[in-house]
Amino acid sequence: MTGTGALLRLVLRRDRLLMPVWILGLALAPVGYLSSIKAAYPDAAARQHFFELNASSTTFVVRNGPLYGSSVGNLLAWQCGFVPVVVGLIALLTVVRHTRTEEEAGRRELTGATVVGRHAGLVAAVLAACGACLVFGLVTAFGVAAQGEPIAGALALGLGFSSAGWVFAGAGAIAAQLTWGAGGARSLGIGALVLAFLLRAAGDSSGSAGRLAWLSPIGWAHRLRPFAGEQWWVLALGVVATGASVAVAIALSARRDLGAALLPARLGRSGAKASLRSPLALAWRLQRGTLLVWTGCLGLVGLLMGGVARNVTEMMRDNRAVAEVFSRMGGGGAVLDTYLAGTMTLFGLAAAGCAVQAALKLRAEEAAGRAEPVLATAVGRLGWALAHLTFACFGPAVVLAVAGWTTGLAYGSGFALVPAALAQLPAVWVLTGLAALLIGCVPRYAAAAWGLLAAFLLLSLVGTALRWNEVVLGISPFQHLPRLPGGTFSAVPALGLAAIAVAAGAAGLYALRRRDMPVA
Repeated sequence: MTGTGALLRLVLRRDRLLMPVWILGLALAPVGYLSSIKAAYPDAAARQHFFELNASSTTFVVRNGPLYGSSVGNLLAWQCGFVPVVVGLIALLTVVRHTRTEEEAGRRELTGATVVGRHAGLVAAVLAACGACLVFGLVTAFGVAAQGEPIAGALALGLGFSSAGWVFAGAGAIAAQLTWGAGGARSLGIGALVLAFLLRAAGDSSGSAGRLAWLSPIGWAHRLRPFAGEQWWVLALGVVATGASVAVAIALSARRDLGAALLPARLGRSGAKASLRSPLALAWRLQRGTLLVWTGCLGLVGLLMGGVARNVTEMMRDNRAVAEVFSRMGGGGAVLDTYLAGTMTLFGLAAAGCAVQAALKLRAEEAAGRAEPVLATAVGRLGWALAHLTFACFGPAVVLAVAGWTTGLAYGSGFALVPAALAQLPAVWVLTGLAALLIGCVPRYAAAAWGLLAAFLLLSLVGTALRWNEVVLGISPFQHLPRLPGGTFSAVPALGLAAIAVAAGAAGLYALRRRDMPVA
């Protein structure tokens, strides 16, 4: 473990911007939810009606977890049911980034040549991720307590989030030892996260005291029971599981060479197929797995959102404040249209994540040195870049179409919601264009495209709930889209956003064509 402290400081220095952004940005969500709950349900009778309406809804329980009571704290903990998933995802990605990605880039070999122990890098990455999760949990707890909620419940809520992050930091450490690349490690870690969510959802919705949920670290965060008679001993499960995971990861690390993996690599073909002999075909081969995952995940979310539509309709009819929150997110017609329009906005933000990831594949290929052999052939820079940007533009269209279809399928309207979902595309394309602009002009900071998406997400969700100034909210391109269904479609804002996307993308391609490649 020699040198762990120095490597920990290196990790924190490299993430000195990213960590504060996600900690503070994500901590605003529970604080914003709390303000919205107090405004929407100002008295005990309104909260009790909400509890009776949703506590027994299987779809709501699958999505958010069990609802233990009708107090403001209970509603807040339930509303934050998906936050442990987000924290777990960030934690495992952080560990993979500072372990397996470092090996791929060759930096792990350089640091290992100094006075550094074999496992110092792995332990430093886990400590950094777990420390960030702990800070996030404490910031969330104090933010909620500052608004008048019991400090014990607020601490249980925040530490439950932290506990989920700790466990998946350990899972990321194990995944980094098993696969040959960072992409494979991320896939294994995300697969474990999805399995944990499914176990929690199956346990909470099946009765029998939710026994299956006890097998899930996400379920442990709910079993802490914030604001409902806190069970502090549940935190020990997360601590023990994290320690065991890190111990397993260290043992696995000792059994492999630097840059190698414990799982065997799958050999490729001796010669490329004819279908791979173009930039577009190569981009499809590289992007298809990611596109399939995004499509499948949002399709499942669409089934959930469509399934709860009837419950939400009844809830909004009985509570005008809730209807106003959804109305600010999107929709101006009937109650159901208001809910569905807000849902389409959420799908648009998710599809923007798909677009950013697809566009940043350009930068990943360049940084890994795989772009140079391709560009050494008869392939030009523009053709290579446009092949990947094609999927960044039209991949989200597929994702949105499937999400709209599954939402309509669950509610019973078939394909009727597909046009409403596709109406989000102009705002998604703005993110694609901005990502291309960053890749072309400031490639070292291309990952800032995720920061832009996080800012738009904050404006569209928290900003609308807290009624921020319209000028500030207007920074997000999603605020300028027609609110469908229920609203009136206008081509002018859609064309304006598309023009911004084209201009940003063209500027990025121009800069990419003129700058040096690769840029480290």
